[in-house]
Amino acid sequence: MTDIQTSRGKTYAIQYGDRRLQFAWRQRDKAGTRARIHVYPNGLVEVETPQDTTLAEAKQALLKRARWVTRHLAEIKERRSAVLEREYVSGETVFYLGRRYTLKVIPSETEQHVKMLRGQIRVTARDLSPGTVKARLTQWYRERADEVFARRLDAVSDRLPWVVEMPPWMIREMKTQWGSCSPSGVILLNPHLVKTPTRCIDYVILHELCHLEEHNHSDRFYRLLKRAMPDWEGRKSRLDAMSELYLNQ
Repeated sequence: MTDIQTSRGKTYAIQYGDRRLQFAWRQRDKAGTRARIHVYPNGLVEVETPQDTTLAEAKQALLKRARWVTRHLAEIKERRSAVLEREYVSGETVFYLGRRYTLKVIPSETEQHVKMLRGQIRVTARDLSPGTVKARLTQWYRERADEVFARRLDAVSDRLPWVVEMPPWMIREMKTQWGSCSPSGVILLNPHLVKTPTRCIDYVILHELCHLEEHNHSDRFYRLLKRAMPDWEGRKSRLDAMSELYLNQ
């Protein structure tokens, strides 16, 4: 599962200087030796630990990384302050495959379509209310996602020895995940992902394909991920850093 943001229900807290750091705690299904700290783009902090870890040990793991966590939380706050509420009018910035395009809204009594042309994504329709423009963009992104994801699934899975045939996959808009893999091996991909660079799309797809071999986020899972994509952490960081912009459309 590749998260955009996540909520695990009950939260805990530690005191770090004059700051109270809240966090969610999740224990992995399998035993291991390392705790992992996640800071999601919505500001949620999650501590992931082996199954035999106590809450006190989880808090201590977070305390050791508290400086790193607070720095990331400050960066998230700064990014959010720069994201303006979208109005779906000409001149706004929209994204496709990591590139910025200018939204152009064009009135027409006869034509209704969305096209890319000369650095613009043009929405042409009679009704150009914000709700209608948003709906047309959403449908256009979904159609592009269907084409792009099919190509990238082929490209990424082709080099993985454990993927003998293409697993079933679907597009589904999700508030908290870029992608997921069900216990039965069905891969779900968020259509918003088509706004991100191809390198980030490949990372999310690979992440889910690794779950076909190792469903948990175990040490073995991360070894598979690292072997197939040595720079996966950099790709994930880029995706996390831009999530607020990609999702604000």
